[in-house]
Amino acid sequence: MSETGSDEITPVPMTTGLPTPPTEDPPASMSREASVAWVQPLLIPASTATTGGGDQITQKTPKTLTPKSRTPRFMTPIGSPVRRAFHLTRLDPQDAWLPITESRNGNAYYAAFHTLCSGIGIQSLVLPVAFPYLGWTWGVICMTLAFIWQLYTLYLLVHLHESPETGIRYCRYIQLCNATFGEKLSKFLALFPILYLSGGTCVALIVLGGATSKSFFQIVCGATCTAKPLTPAEWYLVFTCAAVILSQLPNLNSIAGVSLVGAITAIGYCTIIWVVSVDKGRLPHVSYDPLKSNKNFIHFFDILNALGMIAFAFRGHNLILEIQATMPSNEKHPSRVPMWRGVQISYTLIAMCLFPLAIGGYWAYGQMIPHQGGMFAALYGFHMRDTSRLVLGLASLFVVINALCSFQIYGMPMFDEMESQYTRRFKKAAPWWLRAIMRAMYTYGCYFIAVAIPFLGSIVGLLGGISLPVTLAYPCFMWLKIKKPKKYSLSWWVNWVLGVVGILLSIMLIAAGIYVIIDTGITVSFFKPQ
Repeated sequence: MSETGSDEITPVPMTTGLPTPPTEDPPASMSREASVAWVQPLLIPASTATTGGGDQITQKTPKTLTPKSRTPRFMTPIGSPVRRAFHLTRLDPQDAWLPITESRNGNAYYAAFHTLCSGIGIQSLVLPVAFPYLGWTWGVICMTLAFIWQLYTLYLLVHLHESPETGIRYCRYIQLCNATFGEKLSKFLALFPILYLSGGTCVALIVLGGATSKSFFQIVCGATCTAKPLTPAEWYLVFTCAAVILSQLPNLNSIAGVSLVGAITAIGYCTIIWVVSVDKGRLPHVSYDPLKSNKNFIHFFDILNALGMIAFAFRGHNLILEIQATMPSNEKHPSRVPMWRGVQISYTLIAMCLFPLAIGGYWAYGQMIPHQGGMFAALYGFHMRDTSRLVLGLASLFVVINALCSFQIYGMPMFDEMESQYTRRFKKAAPWWLRAIMRAMYTYGCYFIAVAIPFLGSIVGLLGGISLPVTLAYPCFMWLKIKKPKKYSLSWWVNWVLGVVGILLSIMLIAAGIYVIIDTGITVSFFKPQ
C-alpha cells in the first residue's frame, strides 16, 4: 500500500512532535519509489529521530504540513500495522541533509563504479610482497581463501543493509555496529578501524599520489631536463589541492563519474604493471624459496605479517553500506538486488586485476620484490631502462588519477560525519560555504599528517590486522545477531566459525605486525617525506 495520494489525513494530536522534514522538496528527477521514501519519515508517529551515533533529535510538529495518502479515511487507524506488514522502509529525516544519503537515485552501475574504485588501489601493489614468506602454494591458497571469505561477508552486509522486520535502513557501517553490539561496545570495537580505513587511507593516498606525481614529472621531463623539481612536500601539496577541488562535489552519487574514472585507471595501471613484468621475463637468479628466519617464532610472525598484507588488500567493506544507501528501496524492489549485481560485476574485475598482479609479480621478481612500494617500485627499479617512457609515464599518470579519485570515496564517510555534527545541533542542512570549509580543512589535515608521518605505509601488516575484523569478522556476528539463524544450522556454524577465526587472526596479526616492526625496524622520518 502506498502512502502518497490526494486525500488528506488529519494528523493525530500528540504531545510530542514529528521529526522535522527536509526543507526542500524531492527533486523532480527522483523516481516514484524514491519519492515515497523521501516523504515517508513524515508519516512515522515518533517524537525523536535516532542518528547513527545514537543521538536523538527532538523536534516540533510542522504546522503547515499535512501528509497525504491514498488510504481511505476508515482505514487510517490500521495504517501503521499495514505499513509494517508490507515492510516499508523508514528513513531518518536527517539523511536528506547528509552527503551519503541526500541523493537516492543510485543504481547497479554506480555501485559497480564505487566498489571497483575502492576495491583496487595501493593495497593491490603490495600483494606480491606477501608471497616470499608464504611460497607459491600457500600464497595462492591464502589469497584465494581471503577473496572468497571477504566476498561472503560482502554478501552478508548487502543483505543486512535494510531490515524487513523493523523497516530500518542501516546507511552507515557504524549504524549497523550500534544496532548489533550497542553504542558503547561498537565505539570500542569498530570506531578506530573504520576511522583508519577512511582517514588513514586518505593520508596514504596523498603520500602515494604526491610521490608518483614526482616520478611522473621526472619521466616526462627526461634525463636532460633543467627544470627545478618540487620537493616531496610540495608535490604532496599539489595533489592535496586537486583533491580539495574534487571534494566539493556534494554527495556520493555526484562522484559516480569520478569513481568510473578511478576504476578505469586502476584497471589500467594494474594491467600495465603485471604485463610489463611478465613480458620482460624473470630476473636473473630469481628464487621462489620461502624466506625463513633462523628462529621458528620469528618465521611464524613473518608469515602472520604476510597474511596481514593479504587482509589489507581486501578492504572497502566500510563503504558498502554507504554505497547501498544511495539507492532507492521498497518492498517490491529492495536495494540489495542492484547492489549485489554491482558487487558481482566489480569483484569479477577486481579478481582479474589482483590475481595476475600478485602471481605475475612474484613469478617475475621472486624474493627480490621490493618490500617498500611493491610492484610499482619493482617496475621502476628493474625496468626503468628497458621500458619506454610512454608506458612508464602512463602507469604513473594512472596511479595519480586513481589515487585522486579514490580519495573522494574514502573521504566521503568523514565528510558525512562532520556534517552530521552540524545537522544534529542546528536541525538543518549545512550551508554550501560551511561544507566547503569543512572538507578543505579535513583534506589539508590529511596533508599535514602525510608530511609529518610519511612512513605510514611501512606498517601495512599491522594496519591490516587492525582493520581485518571490519572485513572478515564483524559481518558474521552481525548476521547472527540480527538474522538469528537456526541454532546449529549450516549458516549458524559458518558464521560462528568465520567470526571467531577472524577475531583470533586479527589479534595474531596485530601482535605479529608489532613484533616485525620492533625486530626489523622502520625508517622513522617525521616531516621528511621522500
